[in-house]
Amino acid sequence: MVANVITQTSLNFPKRQGKVRDIYDLGDSLLMISTDRISAFDCVLPNGIPYKGICLNQLSLFWFDKMKDIIDNHIITGNFDEFPDELKEHSELKGRSVIVKKAKPIPIECIVRGYLTGSAWRDYKKTGKVYGIDIPKNMKESERFPEPLFTPTTKAESGHDEPISFEQMRAIVGEEIADILKSKSLEIYKKANEYAESRGILIPDTKFEFGLLGDKVILIDELLTPDSSRFWYAKDYEPGKPIKQMDKEYVRRYLMSVDWNKEPPAPALPEKVVEETSRRYLEIFRAITGKDLDV
Repeated sequence: MVANVITQTSLNFPKRQGKVRDIYDLGDSLLMISTDRISAFDCVLPNGIPYKGICLNQLSLFWFDKMKDIIDNHIITGNFDEFPDELKEHSELKGRSVIVKKAKPIPIECIVRGYLTGSAWRDYKKTGKVYGIDIPKNMKESERFPEPLFTPTTKAESGHDEPISFEQMRAIVGEEIADILKSKSLEIYKKANEYAESRGILIPDTKFEFGLLGDKVILIDELLTPDSSRFWYAKDYEPGKPIKQMDKEYVRRYLMSVDWNKEPPAPALPEKVVEETSRRYLEIFRAITGKDLDV
């Protein structure tokens, strides 16, 4: 696979760097760049994944547009031709960056789970519940819940996010905002999963982030990407066993197979793992949107 891997971009604006994204302050707006960096177990890996950033950015834009009838979002433009002239000098931004409104992030990860998998399955085996929520007895791994579950977590500046109850979430952000976040999260998930199923894809779980623009709640960050969601092919679905995932779980599984204590520095990924991961990002983009990525 031949591709430039974009892991850094240098612009003459104040910058803040996340694990996989770079954010520049443009004054009255922000420039968000989806790099090709990849993280796992809260560590950024040494080598990037070709096309990853473009996939994440374009897929988020696709979903933001599809969900705008449910809730407003932070997007100003993802069209490089509409960027300010000082940004157009940086061709590497094309396709992988977006200009967004300055919203105040709400410190909650809004997680919706449609299927009993991942940490939900582990918690169910241990407690008979999913993060304190009663669900039917004798459910199988990967089985679909009767109704999607809303399981919020804290949004930690460093370290791991921690599960909290809806009542705890209300105490943190207030009853009105908490109710909005829960209802909008479930509404977005249901619409997304219905659409994805029409494309032969299942969304076992996903996370959303919201912010305040004045006193208005809007959708921010990324949306329904392989970094924030699990994806399964419907044809592979069989309750009672783990399902092959089309997301970065492939990288996590590789890292769990090597002698690494999950503390920095993270090991480099072999070329074959990099290529397979890139292929999966491109494949899920094509499966969901029905289009090949314009790279």
